[in-house]
Amino acid sequence: METGAVVDAKGTAGLAGAVASLTGLVDELTGALSGSSDAADNAHGVDSHDPLRDVAESCLDGLGLVARIEAATAAVKVRLLAEYSGAAAAMEAPAESASESSARDMSVVAEVACALTIGEGAASALLQDAHAITTSLPATLKAMEAGAVSWRHAQIMVDETSSLDAAAATALEAHFLDPEAPNAARGASAGELVPGRFRRKVRAWRERHHPESLTIRHVKSVADRRMEYSPDRDGMAWVSLYMAADKACAVWNRTSALARGLQGPEEPRTLTQLRADLAAKLLLGDTGDLAGPGPSLKADVLVTVPVCSLLGATDEPGDLDNYGPIPASMARKLVAEGANSFYRVLVDPRDGAPLELGRTSYRLPESLKRWLRMRDGKCTFPGCSNHSQDNEADHLTAWERGGSTGISNLGQLCPKHHRLKHRTGWRPGPASRNEPPGWTSPRGRQYNAEQPDRAPTLWPPGCLPEEASVLEALVVDYLAVS
Repeated sequence: METGAVVDAKGTAGLAGAVASLTGLVDELTGALSGSSDAADNAHGVDSHDPLRDVAESCLDGLGLVARIEAATAAVKVRLLAEYSGAAAAMEAPAESASESSARDMSVVAEVACALTIGEGAASALLQDAHAITTSLPATLKAMEAGAVSWRHAQIMVDETSSLDAAAATALEAHFLDPEAPNAARGASAGELVPGRFRRKVRAWRERHHPESLTIRHVKSVADRRMEYSPDRDGMAWVSLYMAADKACAVWNRTSALARGLQGPEEPRTLTQLRADLAAKLLLGDTGDLAGPGPSLKADVLVTVPVCSLLGATDEPGDLDNYGPIPASMARKLVAEGANSFYRVLVDPRDGAPLELGRTSYRLPESLKRWLRMRDGKCTFPGCSNHSQDNEADHLTAWERGGSTGISNLGQLCPKHHRLKHRTGWRPGPASRNEPPGWTSPRGRQYNAEQPDRAPTLWPPGCLPEEASVLEALVVDYLAVS
């Protein structure tokens, strides 16, 4: 852990500004709660407006403000940790040995752990995150102080920029936190995404723009493949595999397909339980007749490959459905060798978007279902990460009310949120060929869609994107006969 932060007037001013921002948010919350109390007092009056609606709206506003206060509080904590770390280091004479330096670091960690009543491991991680945010991620710290992103979002920024140089980290921050940046992230802002979804988007952008090729990093990481075993409570334990993404995705989809084949009226186990039981049997060699009656066991996987990368002209990463960016070599291998299990999706090199597939019948053909999976990637309900294979295609405007069966009138919904749409006041908004629908709550609050964060693909040397080329003509002919 580094503790060499400089204690100066600038740091003190930053801390004062963070506290002022927190104070302002607390004042806003006080005003919101005051309005809620006034509305509650008038609940039995004769006013023409609906006082209970006012109470409900004030509570929702208050919850939003509390979330922003928590973020601003975390920003103050980060600054306090950095200031304390720097002050503790400044009060000591230079360490005469590595062991003395390590002991001082341990002392600082222990002091913080006691002050916050947390474990030393958590305190050490907290100090490291605070150091990274205050020294390398100024935009993240500013967003936290304003209540725009949570502490969990900030931790994700720290994790995903840990191996980037200063310029790359600044570019990643600008893409997600500066709406005025060139090619800034579209759709829902960072603070509007649940942390899990935010991590996936940040990781995908990082993989595309990492200064070191994903192929090179993947080759290095393959050497770290391993199986891990972790005992747990109640006579249970975890077994996990760290392996190449294509193999891991294939294992998951194969196990899921076998489990779905066993489901039926006479099967009491859930899909989750069946996956675990089947994996155990397969690993222990007890294969038996695992399929049973049911649908085909083929596990469909979408592999999105930039066309120039597929042809070998560039080394741009592909995208594996339900995982994220994969090396170009892996994507090409999956397309070439997985014809029966993997579906190729070639994207337009001008803007990174695929072609639209439209249909006029009520039933969706498999090609349109696959395109819907690729566009949405998951259940479109805010914050839901339910995987594509478990979701249902839904007409945004009902078929019986004139809705068509085209990609712009379709959305993915998991069974739970499909029921929610039909049984409550939650309503999806419009969609397009490249963007899933946003949602409107029963209270009238708008929630933006999590749009795909695509970027124009890389062009091989000598190709001009604004002009038609021989390569483009060959690609079009190739797609027409594929």
